Amino acid sequence: GGGAGADAEAPAQPAAEVAGPKDAPAASGSAKRDKKELQTMGINTAIAIAIHNFPEGLATFVGTLADPAIGVTLAIAIGVHNIPEGLCVALPIYYSTNSRLRGFLWALLSGLSEPVGAFVGWAIIKSSGNDMNQGIYGVLFGLVAGMMIMIVILELLPTAYKYDPTDRFVTSSVVMGMAVMALSLCFFMI
Repeated sequence: GGGAGADAEAPAQPAAEVAGPKDAPAASGSAKRDKKELQTMGINTAIAIAIHNFPEGLATFVGTLADPAIGVTLAIAIGVHNIPEGLCVALPIYYSTNSRLRGFLWALLSGLSEPVGAFVGWAIIKSSGNDMNQGIYGVLFGLVAGMMIMIVILELLPTAYKYDPTDRFVTSSVVMGMAVMALSLCFFMI
């Protein structure tokens, strides 16, 4: 095939997009607007996840220094939840551009801040010989949690319901995602 996403199947359109021939110009404008909104959401999510991943990399590094078993457990838990994070970035980009490569690259870029966070942790500890103040961790994780919650409430859930207006999958998927996170946290406590 041709371009980066030429082999990709065309994504399904939201239910609100189904229009008759006389509505074609309006439907076309609506489809372009929807794709632009999806792309914006994907990019905003990528930025927020990149910011969110930075302290995770830092925490994993410092946790590993404190106790290698904690570091491994933390890395596994973070790795498990990085899968849906990557999907939250890649899917809107894919559906807005029809390019698997662009979706993959944006998801990859959003995840690269995690090793950068670990490197910064190493540099701080190497230069100071001291662990970071726990208050700094609290502030960083609190800010990041607030950012992620606002993105979920304002962008991810409304977009999910737009593409699943009868709620066949969204609510059960949210509950499943929460269960996966709860299980990963339980494994972290073992």
